[in-house]
Amino acid sequence: MATIPTLGAELTAGRTASRAETRELLGKATYDLLVIGGGILGTAVAWTASQAGLKVAMVDAGDFAGATSSASSKLVHGGLRYLQTGAVKLVAENHKERRALSTDVAPHLVNPLTFFVPVYKGGPHSAPKLGAGVFLYSALSAFRDGMGRVSTAAHAAQQVPALRTEGLRSVAVYGDHQMNDSRVAVMTVRAAVEAGAVVLNHAEVTGLRFTGGRVTGAELKDRLDGTEFGVDARLVLNATGPWVDHLRRMEDAGAAPSIRLSKGAHVVVKRRSPWRAALTIPIDKYRVSFAIPWEDHVLLGTTDEEYTGDPKDVRATEADVDQILGEAAHAIRDEHLDRDLITYTFAGLRVLPGGPGETAAAKRETVVTEGKGGMLSVAGGKWTTYRHIGRTVLEKLAHVPGTSLGEDISPIAPTVPLPGVGAPNAVAHRLLIDREPGSRMEPLVARHLAGHYGTLSFDIARMIDENPELGRPIHEDGPDVWAQVAYAADHEWAYTADDVLRRRTTMTVRGLDTPEVRAEVEAFLAKRGAR
Repeated sequence: MATIPTLGAELTAGRTASRAETRELLGKATYDLLVIGGGILGTAVAWTASQAGLKVAMVDAGDFAGATSSASSKLVHGGLRYLQTGAVKLVAENHKERRALSTDVAPHLVNPLTFFVPVYKGGPHSAPKLGAGVFLYSALSAFRDGMGRVSTAAHAAQQVPALRTEGLRSVAVYGDHQMNDSRVAVMTVRAAVEAGAVVLNHAEVTGLRFTGGRVTGAELKDRLDGTEFGVDARLVLNATGPWVDHLRRMEDAGAAPSIRLSKGAHVVVKRRSPWRAALTIPIDKYRVSFAIPWEDHVLLGTTDEEYTGDPKDVRATEADVDQILGEAAHAIRDEHLDRDLITYTFAGLRVLPGGPGETAAAKRETVVTEGKGGMLSVAGGKWTTYRHIGRTVLEKLAHVPGTSLGEDISPIAPTVPLPGVGAPNAVAHRLLIDREPGSRMEPLVARHLAGHYGTLSFDIARMIDENPELGRPIHEDGPDVWAQVAYAADHEWAYTADDVLRRRTTMTVRGLDTPEVRAEVEAFLAKRGAR
């Protein structure tokens, strides 16, 4: 294991504001909008509202995207299964947003991926039906990812050697995209800050501020050092995901429940052979499970069941793991699903509109409501359409009575790229050739940085040039390097080992989040001093 690098001059310049500086900024002004919650919805609205010229503050009790928003299936997709319900318009809209993300907004973070749908003898779907479905799916994306088609079992087995071939008649083929949700979240927060937003994670709302019966801010407590402070705002947006009703009850103790929760669990396993495509595995006529190559591993899942416990306690149980491995076994050979290959399990909570019925059949829609004290609450949503959701919520903010926010909202550009936008292959090439004499970067590290930071990788490379020790791997079995820890602490609001290991790097996913690594990261962060 590498020795903890010493801190040099590269860690003293260009930092984000300290927590004390940020608390002062939050406490001394009245903001147009206070966003509580830094997940998919909160970051989308903060970014959009800041682009529109509003003075925006955003806080989160944990880390940005620290809960469900970093526990997704890592897909940016149109939703092939939605075609079964006739939601053609929805799929077309999803494709439109997916194209924007993959071509203009975040091509450095959103990557194309081929999907196979295996057709087995006696399975729930026939090859002609699936062939027609994937053709329509690709047509709705204007064939930007190729033409959906039916291919042979032999071709599929060559691309995915782990595929179970007994009884395999053919595969339907289509294109979609995937991303690292944590990295997209951090880059969106950074984009919001560059547009003028003031943000703080690990800042818990302990109460709401009222003026004449209207919510006009919040009381907060810094979870890292206990400092109490407050924020004033013309309008408060509750975007706390699974905790949305908890905050609504702060506004109105008698507020009725507005949501219900569905748990989605996943399992990450080491891969024993190349995976050149993902699998969409039909479980029955309506449900599918995924097997997706991700971060040099394979991501399996997901589940969909009602959850009634405390959101902070959600996790993947042994029963969840059994279910996920069992469903994956429909199409993956047993030796690739050995429990010894598991590196990570996780679970998140989907926020669904309240009401009866099975969670799997509930609509995945975004709902905005106004409370007794004028606080807006937003629930639902997904990564694929998060930009669209931000715009939709902004439109609603403009028409909230008594705030006159609409008068201060300026038009925004239809497409604004996230920081670091650039072609990963070109970035990786430059990282390899634009080096100081006598220095070199491992090709694996260059590709890793390019695919997670885009052109911001050059900032990390400069840190390594100034202090070569930062170029060493955090763990010898992974591509993450110590410069990423320094960069996360300086520019990405990472304050804890979890912030770094789970959401700013890929250490936890790879099963490299050992007690030794965690202690070294904590020591590294502590050396920087209190901020």
